[in-house]
Amino acid sequence: MTTAPAIERATQISRDIIHPYAVILHDDAVHTMEYVVDALVKSVPTLSEQEASEVMMKAHNEGRAVVVVCPLEQAELYRDRLQTFGLGVSIEPA
Repeated sequence: MTTAPAIERATQISRDIIHPYAVILHDDAVHTMEYVVDALVKSVPTLSEQEASEVMMKAHNEGRAVVVVCPLEQAELYRDRLQTFGLGVSIEPA
């Protein structure tokens, strides 16, 4: 028999994993704009070059931009991929 606290813990873990997270690109003063767009397209397969350009410009102009919103595990993967290109990226609940 499963106890109430165990069920609550499992429910919270499920909520944390399924809850949408935003992958945030931070402004980059080191790399070229073309490099950032290329890194975005290579790291997040659902982004077109046009979408990646828009994300890059928003981060450039406003300091940060949402790249994609997705479940936590996928957000962590995209963050890690973008970080391999030397970009400033974070994730936060959407």
